[in-house]
Amino acid sequence: MQRMHKPNNIHIREDDALFTRLYQQHAPALLTHLVIHLPSRMDAEDMLVDVFVVALEQQALLMTLSLEEQRLWLWRVARNRQVDYYRRASRRQAVALNEVVETLYEDDEQRPENIVLQHEEYHKLQRHFKRLPQLQQEVLRLRFVNGFRSNEIAQLLGKNDGAIRTLISRSLNLLREIYSREKEE
Repeated sequence: MQRMHKPNNIHIREDDALFTRLYQQHAPALLTHLVIHLPSRMDAEDMLVDVFVVALEQQALLMTLSLEEQRLWLWRVARNRQVDYYRRASRRQAVALNEVVETLYEDDEQRPENIVLQHEEYHKLQRHFKRLPQLQQEVLRLRFVNGFRSNEIAQLLGKNDGAIRTLISRSLNLLREIYSREKEE
């Protein structure tokens, strides 16, 4: 009588499902972060792929780490990849302007006047943002750039959730106040 063996591909399918869930949960926030911190969306997408390739190669990631540890691990890898990117950037050759001229104005948002307005607004926000105390800057970055919830920020900073909510609210009010004072001047 011949023994029936269960195929090993059942275990592989479970790993695929876990990895898919990991990607779906964390890729959007990581991509947003990378798009903000890298010069092009293509670079950000490539780096996101690199982060998840490294995750895929780490079998222990899905099996031994908690969901929160997995998330922090992915963010650490993304940050390290970003640092490596800028280290290598000084050695990269720039693309000649005449090679990209054709694609510059395909989108209205890319028109020079709109870009100038966006840059002015961004620089104004950045200037006002830098006037906030360091802790308020960090909390706002974690909340609005990285998409962390207040309880997650509290956990990262060793504070309670109520204190973080209050700090976010006060930080936004202070930023509004700075904008209002500028308009009056």
